[in-house]
Amino acid sequence: MTEMPGPDRAPDRAELRRLLGGEVGALRFTDVEYVASRPKGGMVLDDLHFTSSAGEVVPAYFLRPDDGRAPAPAVLYCHAHGGRYGIGRDELMGGRPALRSPYGPALAARGYAVLCLEMPCFGARAELQETALSKAHHWRGTTLFGRMLAELSAGLDFLADAPSVDQTRIATLGISMGGTHAWWLAALDERVGAAVHLCCFADLDCLISTGGHDGHGPYMTVPGLLQRCSTGALAGLIAPRPQLVAAGLEDVFTPPDCFAAGLSELEAAYAAAGARDALEVVSDPRSAHVETKAMRNTVLDFLHRHLD
Repeated sequence: MTEMPGPDRAPDRAELRRLLGGEVGALRFTDVEYVASRPKGGMVLDDLHFTSSAGEVVPAYFLRPDDGRAPAPAVLYCHAHGGRYGIGRDELMGGRPALRSPYGPALAARGYAVLCLEMPCFGARAELQETALSKAHHWRGTTLFGRMLAELSAGLDFLADAPSVDQTRIATLGISMGGTHAWWLAALDERVGAAVHLCCFADLDCLISTGGHDGHGPYMTVPGLLQRCSTGALAGLIAPRPQLVAAGLEDVFTPPDCFAAGLSELEAAYAAAGARDALEVVSDPRSAHVETKAMRNTVLDFLHRHLD
């Protein structure tokens, strides 16, 4: 097994960005088109089309307070995968089978501004095939995962500049692929004040030994990553900022041994940062790849304590 850096030798963010292909922090949104706006749950739901510096149109939904209201805490909501390429950003308001209910209305009811970007290969961008796009990125020395994170980082730029958002109170949230995006982005970008991720956290080296890694889509491949760092050490870059980890231990992506291995390193990183209490964990030994009632309650309580 590859020797990994411990919490006293945290991964280097600049090196991680290089492994991802160099686009995170470099790609920008150069234009935004407000396609439509409508009232939604005491908020306004904007249908946005961003144009990126890579020349691609990135659709998004933005839930925001009415004009004239005080800047609100914000959540960058990262949608999941699940092999359902047609969902994309619609997960925010319409949900998906792995969720108890859509997060958009629940977050709007608490007065949070929420941005959800449509990732490559999903929703209106589903004409881009994940396997082909992943291969093209690798041939060009970049990664599809890096492109996704780069677009999400550009989404943080938008939130940080939005008059309706309190840029000092921004969290990331997601389940499955969205959860992976949520904690990776928080690890790479300190503008994220708190991170919440569900059904996605496990030591990757361990997961490869079980074969569970093969269930992940090609999007998640980062060549050379495990020669540089482990899952727990990478997520430890979020410390001392608050982080909530939620998992079901009957989930093929978060089996007990692999979840425990990643969590042990993550806990060590938070201990080294003097922030043990900033790391929260909710796990269910009988749950699979779904959000449980306990997870939903804990997520909303966590956001209340760290954003409100």
